[in-house]
Amino acid sequence: MTERAVPAMVVRLRYAYAVAGVALVLVRALVRLVPIALEPIEGGLLGPFEAGVYVAWVLVNAHAEGYRGFQRRFVPRVVGRARMLAEDPSPPPGAVLLAPFFAMALLYAPLRTMLVRWTIVAAIVGLVVGVRLLGQPWRGIVDGGVVVGLGWGLLALVVAAVRGRPR
Repeated sequence: MTERAVPAMVVRLRYAYAVAGVALVLVRALVRLVPIALEPIEGGLLGPFEAGVYVAWVLVNAHAEGYRGFQRRFVPRVVGRARMLAEDPSPPPGAVLLAPFFAMALLYAPLRTMLVRWTIVAAIVGLVVGVRLLGQPWRGIVDGGVVVGLGWGLLALVVAAVRGRPR
């Protein structure tokens, strides 16, 4: 018995849903963090030392989180898994409904991959809780770097998703 091809519209909808779900996670984080990141700048809370740390941290995060973490690693995998799910004529149970989680390899991935991904999620939650304990300007400095990394990641995701979209 041969498997039928998935209709083109279904492929496009699955793909868009998976990628848009991941993008929404990034957008929500950015909406929450941008005001906190701008607070030390707008409030005049940065002395010369803190301003230098802010700039350095933003540059480090642009490279480490934005370029290396998102653009080179996370985004290609998300787009690839979204495309794989979109074109699968018989996806695993619940995978389409949970497509953003599938695309992020939090479900239906090799065990080691899922363990790594869920460990990263837990570490991010731990870091968020820890950073909330910091006062300004340090919380804003940390969040400023994170905002740049997340923004880079969102842009990389949109570009890669458009380039890799099913026709």
